[in-house]
Amino acid sequence: MQKTAASQPAPAPAHAPLNAVDGQVLARLRTLARRPPQSLVMEGGTAADREAASLAWAKILNCAEGGCGACPLCRQIDERAYRDLIVVDKQFFDDDPKTANIDQIRALLPVWGQPPHGAGARVTIFAEAQDLHPSAANLLLKTLEEPRPGNVFALLAPQRERLLQTLVSRSFVLTLPWPEAKAPEADAEEWIGALLRFWDSGQGWFERTGAKGAADKALALRILSGLSRELAHALSGQDSPTARRLARLGPAGLRRLDMVLATAQEALTQPTAPVALVLDWLATAVIPKPGGKTPPRRG
Repeated sequence: MQKTAASQPAPAPAHAPLNAVDGQVLARLRTLARRPPQSLVMEGGTAADREAASLAWAKILNCAEGGCGACPLCRQIDERAYRDLIVVDKQFFDDDPKTANIDQIRALLPVWGQPPHGAGARVTIFAEAQDLHPSAANLLLKTLEEPRPGNVFALLAPQRERLLQTLVSRSFVLTLPWPEAKAPEADAEEWIGALLRFWDSGQGWFERTGAKGAADKALALRILSGLSRELAHALSGQDSPTARRLARLGPAGLRRLDMVLATAQEALTQPTAPVALVLDWLATAVIPKPGGKTPPRRG
């Protein structure tokens, strides 16, 4: 059964807080270290917050002082040079992590099958785990189904909903403090409002995108960025009119919106991306309908 942990107040840790990691997060990690879960999902915060927390987790599990942040071992972890630390990020893969990288993950299986070199734990960090190709994510899932003593995993993602639900269900979830809510830029906010009205009424959107010079790629990216922030607010319970409207989509709808936003953003990275087509697909793809549109063609 899935276990969750929010960043609740806790007694001050015995050691000085490590730089760049929230003190309550550190206290929670030290508590978890008494009986480390094999898989720990870290959501919330920023990408830098999640990375710092995952490295602190590796220090706590391996440092003789429980994560002092200053000893040679802790410095090796900061430098990604510690022998019982594996960081699976963009630099780890020869290609984009969203492509089929099953062979590179499979090459880690013999490593995970061995005990750690030191007296602590081998920590494998999956940075931005939501970008893993499904085949790699499924291989990781099989690894978690066959626990290997001494090996622990940290899966980092903006929200747990962006990961395979089966991965989340086999993990302990630690929620970092959410970034402070920020309103989208004025022009993007106007378009987001129009999108919400289209979802409610089915009117007005195509006239807007069809107007000559209605939206360029830079504005479209700001719209997607604003929607992504509001999605995070809806998932974390932060209150805003847009977040309340998105919350009406329900858990499945919010997950679908997240995937739609990721696909639309990827499409806009292509030099010949038709902005109006991408925005029209975004407007129609969130709520599934029989015979609905397929993702925009890229290339």
